[in-house]
Amino acid sequence: MKAAFELAGEPRAQLGRTDSRRLRRAGKVPAIMYGGGEAPESLVLDHNTLRNQMGREAFYTSILTLKIGKKSQQVIVKAVERHPAKPLIMHMDFLRIREDVEITLNVPIHFLNEASAKGVKDQGGVVEHMLTDVEVRCLPRYLPEYLELDVTPLELNQIFHLSDIKLPEGVSLVALAHGHDHPVVAVNPPRAEEIDIPVETAAAPGEVPATAQAEPAKAEGEAGGEAKGEPAKGEAKGKGK
Repeated sequence: MKAAFELAGEPRAQLGRTDSRRLRRAGKVPAIMYGGGEAPESLVLDHNTLRNQMGREAFYTSILTLKIGKKSQQVIVKAVERHPAKPLIMHMDFLRIREDVEITLNVPIHFLNEASAKGVKDQGGVVEHMLTDVEVRCLPRYLPEYLELDVTPLELNQIFHLSDIKLPEGVSLVALAHGHDHPVVAVNPPRAEEIDIPVETAAAPGEVPATAQAEPAKAEGEAGGEAKGEPAKGEAKGKGK
């Protein structure tokens, strides 16, 4: 069952950055509502009430009821502006909806049974998400809160694409409609672990490793032996003359 969300707003009489700062200091959030064949409306919402509602994932993919005085309007969230450093909502954009007009909206993907995927459980792989949400198109009454993708049969080095997502009635994927079957999730081999160098063979900074020290000694021994041995044939022949 889809969650029901209701928001209470007030018309915003004054506009501009100065007024926006004043509203935020007073615990309010400036907002705008547009679309639906009507003129845009500037609104003011209570910050804490709005933040509590936004704490639920379904808030972003549900049809919201926005009450302004005695008037109620069905809307969806189109944009959220947040403070870059503080947990504050700076501005909201709402889109009016009409029951007979399709809407596009990003909805999250819920991945099912990742731990029991064949490539993970039997083959030691690791699940990697390429996408975590996807843009859908549908009439408002068909809008899903999320889409599900069961990865149980996914084997090592295999990939599921957008076309592998089972879509509810009346819902289509925008990317697929444009011929883009993007990868969504894969099971990949785990990253190779770094091999630790044994302490006894590791050389200290500025110190020549023991194996490197042995080579010059061997070379010197060979050179000494050659000097003490018989002269090369060319040299012996020259002396004979």
